[in-house]
Amino acid sequence: MRILAIESSCDESAAAVLDEARGLLAHELHSQIELHRAYGGVVPELASRDHVRKLLPLVRRALERAPTAPGELSGVAYTAGPGLIGALLTGAALARSLAYAWGRPAVAVHHLEGHLLAPLLEPNPPPFPHLALLVSGGHTQLIEVSAIGRYRILGDTRDDAAGEAFDKTAKLLGLPYPGGPELARLARAGVGGEFHFPRPMLDQPGLEFSFSGLKTAVLHALRGRDLTEQLKADVARAVEEAIVDTLAAKAMRALEVTGLDTLVVSGGVSANQRLRARLAEAVGRLGGRVYYPRIEFCTDNAAMIAVAGLARLKAGERSGLAIEARAQWPLESLAAVN
Repeated sequence: MRILAIESSCDESAAAVLDEARGLLAHELHSQIELHRAYGGVVPELASRDHVRKLLPLVRRALERAPTAPGELSGVAYTAGPGLIGALLTGAALARSLAYAWGRPAVAVHHLEGHLLAPLLEPNPPPFPHLALLVSGGHTQLIEVSAIGRYRILGDTRDDAAGEAFDKTAKLLGLPYPGGPELARLARAGVGGEFHFPRPMLDQPGLEFSFSGLKTAVLHALRGRDLTEQLKADVARAVEEAIVDTLAAKAMRALEVTGLDTLVVSGGVSANQRLRARLAEAVGRLGGRVYYPRIEFCTDNAAMIAVAGLARLKAGERSGLAIEARAQWPLESLAAVN
């Protein structure tokens, strides 16, 4: 089986072709970073308009590079949610239209399931069951993954996600958009111990997260200070350490609760090198192993949507003629893939 996948949930336009036997044949991505940089964040209307301009050329390029004719496809997968509703509709409308015109089935894919399954693109994929730490600009969740489609959320954020905390702190420091990667780069020059920020909810039982207070703590720490480059680097390092310590401690607690020894880390923040080092050390002490998608598949992409779409297509799932797009879509509502 071979599938074309389209991703347009936020500020990346992407298309990919995945073959069941030969693996990933092509993946194309256009980032809207430069488009939104002047506004310091994603502008939904601009994002939607840019998807309209970029998606069809990306699909053409992916099919050419595969190379794949429409008649060779078994189906067309697309991100149906969660995400920005206007952005989702652009990709959903294109994918559903192509599937109809080519006489192929369409499969509506959950964006977070795509992130959870992104490590399956690697030569040595993680085994099931495992614990997943899904950490990005919009989500911070600990999920027990028994199989594809069998997900149990163990812990979620009560307010800001970890990636959001990175971005908001970066804005306080005057760093350019997107702030998270810029803050991580700046943190390398920081001196440890100059600042100490709270590790939210580590003194409480459970697996919930809360990062909204971290931004407030940074705001108070900066008040009345001259923002020299070294001070900004010291703050960046302290913030990164606080977030990494919190994520690692909660992940280890979840492994203990579930009795699992395999951890999968996905989402944009999974590219953070300090987080990777901390988790590798902590899980290694348990005799377990940590799996990640490759760096290019940590952020939003169509290859991960192709993995989820192909799995559901093989299981017999088909979407109707309606164009599906949902701004909110509970992960646990998904049907299991047998």
